[in-house]
Amino acid sequence: MSDVMLRLTDISKAYNSGSPHEVSVLSGAGLELHAGEMVALVAPSGAGKSTLLHIAGLLDTPDSGTVEIAGTDMTGLSDRRRTIARRRDIGFIYQFHHLLPEFTARENIVLPQLANGVTRAKAEARADDLLARVGVGHRAGHRPSAMSGGEQQRVAFCRALANGPRLLLADEPTGNLDPATSDQVFQALVDLVRDTGLAALIATHNLDLAARMDRVVRLDQGRIKAQDTL
Repeated sequence: MSDVMLRLTDISKAYNSGSPHEVSVLSGAGLELHAGEMVALVAPSGAGKSTLLHIAGLLDTPDSGTVEIAGTDMTGLSDRRRTIARRRDIGFIYQFHHLLPEFTARENIVLPQLANGVTRAKAEARADDLLARVGVGHRAGHRPSAMSGGEQQRVAFCRALANGPRLLLADEPTGNLDPATSDQVFQALVDLVRDTGLAALIATHNLDLAARMDRVVRLDQGRIKAQDTL
């Protein structure tokens, strides 16, 4: 059985396709991501990192090319099946935590599990375990407004992993934090990824953080290129 969790093949994407003002964002981009591997995706702002992540995460569709997750071609699936695949196989982390403000840290992690058919007791136990792993177990009963930015982002990490995904996609996950907090929070993310053995593709402008991952790739003129040095 292959350990390739994400395979992007000849992905192309343009906006206002066919119009005189068409903007090509991705042009034949390809990438393989293996189980247990952390890969940094670096590129200048506006180069298409978020577009690539959205396509990889089944939030957007390419104009051409294929997206495979754990060996299954997702390209032609119905919206319903893509939603199920996102819920089951993919975890998302964004620059801003997007926690639900009216719910506690624990509840923010419980809710996606309930939507996936897990019992409340099991969902709460998993939420508490994840929160403890990233050092914010003592904040389980607090709402986001009562937590620091770093604590909120750690909760967002836990929420992304709540349903045990095989693929983690992160878009500048520490970009909204100060350097010291960013380093601490990123290490919490690394520890979570290593503990669970999932595949992670992390877009970042922070070259110091990128250097701590297994591999670095650069998005350049719509294509993904390997980068051995920073």
